[in-house]
Amino acid sequence: MNLTADQDITTSSPTRQQQLQDIDDQLSRRSLALDSGGYFIIYIDRQQDLICAKFYSNNINAQGLAVDPDTGKPIPAKGKVDRQAIQLFSGRTAKELCIEIFEKNQPCPVTLFDHAAYVGREAHRAEVALLQQEEYIQD
Repeated sequence: MNLTADQDITTSSPTRQQQLQDIDDQLSRRSLALDSGGYFIIYIDRQQDLICAKFYSNNINAQGLAVDPDTGKPIPAKGKVDRQAIQLFSGRTAKELCIEIFEKNQPCPVTLFDHAAYVGREAHRAEVALLQQEEYIQD
């Protein structure tokens, strides 16, 4: 099918944006190796115009579950958990936040490359939400 720039096509096929969203949604459901170094809760502080990341330690048990180092109990993936963060990182941009976490903080709390990539992606998503005054929910 040859189309010129002036032609309008109407089909039931998904838009490019929807295709990309479908890919992203599918990848979000894959299983992940947990980082024994710990995990981050990323959020936006709108009063300060900051992207923040609370860092929590954890251990990985024999079943591959993240457990609280103090209690040995599994840490749920969803819902509120009453734990004290070890460290708080913040930045005005995703880049600034990632520099605080990965470059200024030694030893780096992240021990897996895929975890570092995830933190960078989430920091970017949080920055976009902050700039566009949208809600941010960590993936």
